[in-house]
Amino acid sequence: MSSMTDLVFLLLIFFMLTSTLVTTSALDVILPKSKAQTVKKATVTVTIDKELNLSVNDDVVSLGQLENAILVAAASEPEAVIVLRVDETVPTGETVRVIDIAYRHDIKMVLATDPTIR
Repeated sequence: MSSMTDLVFLLLIFFMLTSTLVTTSALDVILPKSKAQTVKKATVTVTIDKELNLSVNDDVVSLGQLENAILVAAASEPEAVIVLRVDETVPTGETVRVIDIAYRHDIKMVLATDPTIR
């Protein structure tokens, strides 16, 4: 019985350590604050930073390439989910462009927020 407890404890330590090593994104953004947390696992991550630079899964793309990059990234998964990471200073119109792309192609979307309320 104690060996099972040791095994569970070691797995717990392993997952706690490896979860801290995960990097978030190539573009630095300050997410809007919210009490809600992003619960879906990201299939495609779209990021818009404060200079309106766009990236799809850490690959920087132009506005003209955005729709094609999203479709290529989402093609491998039939139940694709886009996690939209937008800096809090980005105008709403820029965010709506990405939401519209997902809506036109029936791709589910989640807006990422920072769960820490100050």
